[in-house]
Amino acid sequence: MQVEQDNKKTKGVEEDSALQIERERRQVPPALPAIAVVIPAHDEAEGILKVMQALPMDWISEVVVTDNASNDDTAGVAEALGATVLREDRKGYGWACLKALHYLAQKPEQPQIVVFLDADYSDHPEELPLLVQPILEEGVDMVIGSRALGRRERGSLTPQQVFGNWLATRLLYLIYKEKFTDLGPFRAIRWEALQRLQMQDKTYGWTVEMQIKAAKQGLRNREVPVTYRRRIGRSKVSGTLKGVIGAGYKILWTLFRYSR
Repeated sequence: MQVEQDNKKTKGVEEDSALQIERERRQVPPALPAIAVVIPAHDEAEGILKVMQALPMDWISEVVVTDNASNDDTAGVAEALGATVLREDRKGYGWACLKALHYLAQKPEQPQIVVFLDADYSDHPEELPLLVQPILEEGVDMVIGSRALGRRERGSLTPQQVFGNWLATRLLYLIYKEKFTDLGPFRAIRWEALQRLQMQDKTYGWTVEMQIKAAKQGLRNREVPVTYRRRIGRSKVSGTLKGVIGAGYKILWTLFRYSR
């Protein structure tokens, strides 16, 4: 009975998201700026397939997938579906993101907006317009997709993830006076604002570093609710005790590092 209830709840989340995004996709602006999507991926062949298929490509100029030392066919799947695939053998979320940003910076023309998205299909790629529209229409610099404000499938975030997000965002407010509810990876930011942040973190501190620097530099930030589901496959962070401890330590270290 509980499984049936969970399945109904998950279906309801999926249907609500689909209806909302279908309304958004009917309203594609006639003159979109160049929007690049950056997807770090480590052993995510199954997830990246679904992510690529769900992306609203009429909003996107380029998808950049950084294959972060995968042992499966992540790169092949992404490339077959039209992504630009880069290889980064130094393991770490930040390393993969930095590789993609270096690639974009070397192009003759840079995108005007960069969207970051995980490869595990936990976020809903079709919700990308919800993150981009405040930048296009309201002059916002950075938009965070908040899982805390949106609907999420039961079990999609572990108790330690929920508590860790609460603690980190509370400390972020106390130290930097910027209110966030989540450190979620699904986010959009203006290219010129992203360049000003001079991102450095190579591993788990990437998202919180971006939010800290955005607060310190006075960027116009916004959160929007996003829908969240259980990821495909096992998490490289929350799926192991070592990953949980490592991520927690790095996030806290990053929070206090920039407080000086």
